[in-house]
Amino acid sequence: MRVLSVAYPFAPVRADTPGGAEQILLALDNALVRAGHESFVVGQKSSKISGRLLAVPDLKGRIDNEAAVLMREACRAAIREALKELKIDIVHMHGLDFHDYMPPEGVPVLVTLHLPLAWYPSGALRTQRPCTFFNCVSVSQARSLPEAGPFEHIDNGVDMDAWQQRAKKPVQSGYALSMGRICPEKGFHIAMDAALNARVPFVLAGAVFRYGAHKEYFKKMIAPRLSARCAFIGVAGPERKKKLFSGARCLVVPSLVPETSSLVAMEALASGTPVVAFPNGALAEIIEDGRTGFLVKDETEMSLAIRECLSLSPEACRLAAAKRFSSAFMIEKYFEAYGKIAACRA
Repeated sequence: MRVLSVAYPFAPVRADTPGGAEQILLALDNALVRAGHESFVVGQKSSKISGRLLAVPDLKGRIDNEAAVLMREACRAAIREALKELKIDIVHMHGLDFHDYMPPEGVPVLVTLHLPLAWYPSGALRTQRPCTFFNCVSVSQARSLPEAGPFEHIDNGVDMDAWQQRAKKPVQSGYALSMGRICPEKGFHIAMDAALNARVPFVLAGAVFRYGAHKEYFKKMIAPRLSARCAFIGVAGPERKKKLFSGARCLVVPSLVPETSSLVAMEALASGTPVVAFPNGALAEIIEDGRTGFLVKDETEMSLAIRECLSLSPEACRLAAAKRFSSAFMIEKYFEAYGKIAACRA
């Protein structure tokens, strides 16, 4: 099978990229190569993948309309060239703006919807293009798109071996941890205040993408809250993530929007670290309230939950993650979907 994956053009596909879409694409690319298939990826030049990279330029400077036009045209050109030269069986789209560089009719297309459906432009999910299918990544998201494709929705997953192969969590008070893209909808300032009120140290890891609104959010809402007990440490790759989860009493996910999934919550649970979160979107599916974390309504409840997380069992978190969130299940289902979708061409 020859699969062309098309990344969101504004982020490289690497292990240290915080975006969930990039992590899922990377997992599928690795799995395709391991299974003996041919994997091609349209992504930024600085991407690091197992298959063959069809590079578009690395984005430099601010992400604005001019940059968007240039990056999307580069994607369109790379896709055209791949379809002309490589005999692709299926194209797998991962970007929010997939509709701006959709391949011409002929090759079957799968679009994985990594973000809330309301974020996609009106009409993008009602395409008339033949052999085009959509996949939701959680039950809550799938409820809004009941006719996504000739298969059930495919939940996201994480590599259990990567996160569970380490020593037991130390018995200590630890710190509260948040991790992800630093932007307004993630609500990290709420987690910072909740940890302060709980009198628990706080660590924030992640990237500030070059969107004007993201940079402004960091400047006004994150930077003023930083202190000796409240640290921002930037991007954390896989090895640093493991160390962070090891020392954390909990992961705090204060997202203000309906999350379609949460890879970082799954990684935390696989590491034995409970999760405190608002019950937005798929977070209510991932966390078993009172067993693997706490679902809270506001900052006050979040503060109380941060204090109480030491009462939860790391082993219960690991067992729940292994049972429900293994990337092995996800990859198996994607491969089955690829076979069904590729048959559309025949």
